[in-house]
Amino acid sequence: MPVRPTTPLILAATLAATAGLTSCGGGSGSDPDTVKVAYNRSTDNKIRFKDNHLAEVKKQFEKANPGKKVKLIPIQAQDNDYATKVQQMMRSPKTAPDLVYEDTFRINSDIKAGYLRPLDEYLDKWKTWDQFVDTAKAAAKAEDGKTYGVPDGTDTRGLWFNKEIFAKAGLPADWSPKNWNEILQAARTIKKKVPGVTPLNVYTGKAPGETSVMQGFEMLLYGTGEAGGTPLYDPGAKKWVTGGKGFSDALGFLRTVYSEKLGPDISDALDPNVGTTVFSEWLPEGKLAIALDGSWLGQNWLKTGGKPWPEWSKTLGQAPMPTQNGQAPGKVSMSGGWTWAISAKSKNPDLAWKFIEQLQTKDNAVTWDIVDAQIAVRKDVAQDPKYTSSMPGITFFTGLVKYTHYRPTTPVYPQVSTAIGEAMEAATAGGTSPEKAAKGYDDQLKSIADGATVAADGQG
Repeated sequence: MPVRPTTPLILAATLAATAGLTSCGGGSGSDPDTVKVAYNRSTDNKIRFKDNHLAEVKKQFEKANPGKKVKLIPIQAQDNDYATKVQQMMRSPKTAPDLVYEDTFRINSDIKAGYLRPLDEYLDKWKTWDQFVDTAKAAAKAEDGKTYGVPDGTDTRGLWFNKEIFAKAGLPADWSPKNWNEILQAARTIKKKVPGVTPLNVYTGKAPGETSVMQGFEMLLYGTGEAGGTPLYDPGAKKWVTGGKGFSDALGFLRTVYSEKLGPDISDALDPNVGTTVFSEWLPEGKLAIALDGSWLGQNWLKTGGKPWPEWSKTLGQAPMPTQNGQAPGKVSMSGGWTWAISAKSKNPDLAWKFIEQLQTKDNAVTWDIVDAQIAVRKDVAQDPKYTSSMPGITFFTGLVKYTHYRPTTPVYPQVSTAIGEAMEAATAGGTSPEKAAKGYDDQLKSIADGATVAADGQG
């Protein structure tokens, strides 16, 4: 997760430095005994649990495979910039890494672009694959039926709230809103009774990228309509759903939050690194009362995290995100996750697969889900006592899996996500009505989907 502030100049320097790292010494084919591993490093320099974990697995691998080496290629950038850099690297055999850490929401677009290699020949012989739950397997499967990545965890999302601020506002410590209106009412009460505190953060706008779209908009959208939510995509018809009433209502909620000044200043909300600000400043410093956010936040406040905060488990409560009007099933969550994928231009795919196997030993899989605050995607890991007792709140967030939704796994989803971010920003910062912003989304969607759209709620 990125750190605030990151100026364009600093980001450009970071990417330039990474480019130099990956271009010097040739591409994946330059040394048949070395596996090159590209992954996203947090832009918060205090957070190095991923670096430390991979360094340990590298040691294990090199000890178990004499003469073989692992070259770790950290890319320190915000998620969108990380994806862009990795895609640039994978275009040429000279710069392509062997192994790439891939967000599931981008994996199909990278498959379509020809950047990734199918893994079925390895998975068919790998007994550990039977331990992975079906939903996780599906997240890394392409439209051609082949699997292109090995997932290492998932996540869920809900409401975090500060019980001390709630007490000052006269709100209950066991707060569990039943609909959107109860969230807004709590935020309004906090604004009135606890001045100087931001009542509610819901991510919005283009700059935070998928942080806004998935953790903000889609958490709202999938809580509208009847059971199952209002979808973005109709898999049966293989068509995208235009922005109907649910879409406009989700934008309307955001409009209310920011027009009533229940959220952060819009300049802060549109900072691409606002996610880092939430966990590193606003929540631990008692500046934010309610955050619609992810299951992983607690990792940042552990002794080994970037912002140690011993009191967090007592100060913060968690509540499920309710559906719009409390309609069945009453709760909503979104889930994503990351996978390890082999570059199509890798000259060392067998060695890259052996490194995946090392990453996914039972002990390493348990350790990773603990240090990265992941929700387990393997049955054996989910039952491990070290995992089940690893983090306050892990039982709560694991319990949200039954209410969760996954983003459409089509190649054009990243473009759809960008269009949603623009609609969010227009509705919250640009003075555009939610209905007009939804119409603007529709116009973009029809172009992105090449006309393969279906109307939502009789509209579109």
